[in-house]
Amino acid sequence: MNDGKLHYRTFIILLVIVTLAFGRLLLPYYAALFWGAILAISFMPLHRRLVSCLPGRPNLCALLTVLLVLLLVILPVTLLAGSLLQEGTNLYRRIESGDLNLGSYFEQIVGALPPSIHSMLEQFGLTDLFSIQEKLSAGALQGSKFLASQAVNIGQNTFQFLIGLAIMLYLLFFLLRDGAKLARKIMTVIPLSNDHKQMLIQKFVTVVRATLKGNIVVAATQGALGGLIFWILGIEGALLWGVIMALLSLLPAVGAAIIWLPVAIYFLVTGDYWLGGILILYGVLVIGLVDNILRPLLVGKDTKMPDYVVLISTVGGLTTFGLNGFVIGPLIAALFMAVWDLFPSAAQQHENS
Repeated sequence: MNDGKLHYRTFIILLVIVTLAFGRLLLPYYAALFWGAILAISFMPLHRRLVSCLPGRPNLCALLTVLLVLLLVILPVTLLAGSLLQEGTNLYRRIESGDLNLGSYFEQIVGALPPSIHSMLEQFGLTDLFSIQEKLSAGALQGSKFLASQAVNIGQNTFQFLIGLAIMLYLLFFLLRDGAKLARKIMTVIPLSNDHKQMLIQKFVTVVRATLKGNIVVAATQGALGGLIFWILGIEGALLWGVIMALLSLLPAVGAAIIWLPVAIYFLVTGDYWLGGILILYGVLVIGLVDNILRPLLVGKDTKMPDYVVLISTVGGLTTFGLNGFVIGPLIAALFMAVWDLFPSAAQQHENS
C-alpha cells in the first residue's frame, strides 16, 4: 500500500515537472497559441457548417476555415495595424518638431472659458497653464513615441512575427479538425463531475465567443464610426483616434466618449458651434447607441457579467498580459465566478461522499 502511494506521488511530481517544462518551452509563443485556441473556439460553428456541407473531408473543411480567418480577421487587422503605426510615427515627428502642440489647444480652451469657470479652476489649483501644457505635450509625445517604437520593433522582429503567425495558423488548423476529440479527452482527465465540467467548459466557450463576437464587433464599430466623423470634420489623425476609441469602447463606463467629447468641447469653446454640435449629436445618437443596440444582439443579456466586473477584469488583464488581456481578463473573471457558483454543490457532494 505504501509502495502504491509512493509510486503515485512520484508520478504526480513527474507529471508536474514535465508539464512545467513543456509550458516553459511554449512560453515564447504563448500569444500565438492563445489566439489559435481563441480563434478555433470562435470559428468552430462556421467550421461545423462546412463539415455538414462537405462530409468526409475534415482537412478541406479545416483549411477553408483557416483561409476565412485569414481573410476576415488576420489580413484586416494587419493592414490596420500597419496604417496605425505609420500614422503614429508621423504624429510623433510632428509633435517632436513642434508642428503640433496639444498644449496650445488647451490654452485656447481655457482662454475661451467664462470668468466663473476660471475662478473654479483657481479653487482646484488648475491655473498653472504652463505646467498643464507641458504635461499634455509630454504625454502626447510619449504616446506617439511608443507607436513609433513599435513600428521599429515590428520591422526588426518580422521573422519572429511570421513564426508566431505560422504557429497560430498551424494550431488553428488542427484544433478545428480535431478539436472535438481533444475536448473529449480533456474532459476525461479533469477530476470533476460531468455536470461541473460541462458548466465550466460552457462558460469558457461562452465568454470567449461573447468577448470576440460582441465586444470586438461593438468596439470596432464604435471606433470606425468615431474615426469616420473625425475624418469628415477634418480632424487630424482620424485613424489613430478611431483605433483609440475602439480600444476604449472595450471598457464599460469609459467608452469612446473620452475621446470625442473633449474634441466637441474644444469646438464649442473656440466658437465652432456647428462642428461641436454635430460631433455631440453624432456621438450620443450614433456612437453611443451602438453599444445599446449591438451588444445585446451579439452577446445576449444572459452571458453578460456585471459592468464593474468587466471593467476591473479588462483593465487588470491589459495591465498584466498586455493587449491579450482584454480576452484573458474577462475569461479569468468569468471562470472565477463560475467556480464559486459551483462551490456549494461541490462541497455538498464532498460531504455526502
